Amino acid sequence: MRYWLMKSEPDVFSIDDLRRNQVELWDGIRNYQARNFLREMEVDDLAFFYHSNTQLPGIVGLMKIVETNVVDPTQFDSENKYYDPKSFAEAPRWQTVKVGYVATYSDCITLERLKQLFTPDELWVVRRGNRLSVMPVESAVAERIFAVAKALTLETSSSV
Repeated sequence: MRYWLMKSEPDVFSIDDLRRNQVELWDGIRNYQARNFLREMEVDDLAFFYHSNTQLPGIVGLMKIVETNVVDPTQFDSENKYYDPKSFAEAPRWQTVKVGYVATYSDCITLERLKQLFTPDELWVVRRGNRLSVMPVESAVAERIFAVAKALTLETSSSV
């Protein structure tokens, strides 16, 4: 099993949206490095859900990868902001994953807290100027995040 951190702006798609829907396509990624990380994911990998571009950015919950190598349909929709005119159904440029809801942390593990706990080499999200929306998390780092989250009350789902 591998671990990931995946960022979303809560006014676009939040942990509450995922909790309500239970399974969702993680669409709209248009960075090649992030796309390549999505291609590396396997079913049952775990991902920390990170709210970005908000008053208190940070890790707000946990999800798991439930389907991999999914063609991102937004690349073909000319009305969608993620439309890619250079992508074709016969040769799609953008793949993604489906994620399933696992848990919501009762409190956000804020970016400031993460900066206190991890170096930029350990956890990429604390790197100055990092804008990557999908990134790997080493197992030892994931275990340390779980230890921080353990103190938080989890609201869990049994359906995924």
